Amino acid sequence: MNWWSKLKRNNLAKAGAIVLLVFYLAVIFADLVAPYSPFTSQPDGSLLPPTSIYWRTEQGAWIGPHVYPTTQGPVSLETGERELRVDRSQPSPIRLWVQGDPYQFLQLKFPLPTQLSWSDPRIEDVVLFPGIPGDRHLFGTVGPGRLNLLGTDEQARDQLSRLVHGGRISLFIGVVGVAVSFPLGMVIGGISGYLGGLTDAVLMRIVEVLMTIPGIYLLVSLKAIFPPKLTSFQEFLLITLVTSFVGWAGLARVIRGQVLSIKSREFVQAAKVMGGQPLYIILRHVLPQTASYIVISATLAIPSFIVAEAVLSLIGLGIKPPDPSWGNMLSLATNASVLVLQPWLVWSPALLIVATILAFNLLGDGLRDALDPRSSQR
Repeated sequence: MNWWSKLKRNNLAKAGAIVLLVFYLAVIFADLVAPYSPFTSQPDGSLLPPTSIYWRTEQGAWIGPHVYPTTQGPVSLETGERELRVDRSQPSPIRLWVQGDPYQFLQLKFPLPTQLSWSDPRIEDVVLFPGIPGDRHLFGTVGPGRLNLLGTDEQARDQLSRLVHGGRISLFIGVVGVAVSFPLGMVIGGISGYLGGLTDAVLMRIVEVLMTIPGIYLLVSLKAIFPPKLTSFQEFLLITLVTSFVGWAGLARVIRGQVLSIKSREFVQAAKVMGGQPLYIILRHVLPQTASYIVISATLAIPSFIVAEAVLSLIGLGIKPPDPSWGNMLSLATNASVLVLQPWLVWSPALLIVATILAFNLLGDGLRDALDPRSSQR
């Protein structure tokens, strides 16, 4: 556990790990953390700025943190601005663990065709876990006022709630991609490097073919053949799975190179002399020696999936409204009026994406320094 003590002494890696832990806990428990449903609109609440929090009434009486019901008035024909209407007669206290929109906590659904044919457009959700019904939220208001800490979007939906729920897709899409592509790359690269000869030649030619496939054209082709009644999340999950099945090629080449040097070591030769089968030796003795590289690469690969989700959502191949994700929320940056009049709708998802990628990179650098025997910190 020497690497663990070295990792704990790396303050930047610890900061990255803490940020990621907070983010992942928040999105896992999004139903509890988010004050409102990401799909619920509030009356006359389109494009509201972040809610102001008050501590005293206009008469100076102390009643604790509270907000007032806030709505948008009509647009001025002269200036183009909208009047912000605040009803100060109905203070709404801010409280923890308040009753709010109902939800099914941790509900798991998976799309399946009603017939065993992809040409059948009828898709039904198979409920793997019905979820736990609830209506309590970590924080909120008691009364008619709503607490929109990051304002509302053009559909009058709470921006913070959509960010928290959208993080489920943006954060876990990378985990799904790595979970599919890395085992394939490890096993195929290990087999290719250990067996060599014709097996190595065939597998590496397949890898080279896969590496020549242009990703954007593959995604467009996949988009065209999917059943039409898939939701945007189901569609993007299938895209991630398919692209992950062809995205292991680069990792397989690196693992092959490492295995070529590992297979000549004494402990591998001893396992062969003792009658170990090739697959057993690869899985039990060879691939574990590449664990440090795998851990570091996986940590640094997840941000690439997060960025890919943002880019694909921006060009219409990813998550589409009303389902939230950091990528499609960031697509509002293409609207100049939003950038000028409601900048919080753009910088909030942008900051989360930057913070997540930075945290993964800091953690990956810390793992590299802790696991690499040639690191100067060892």
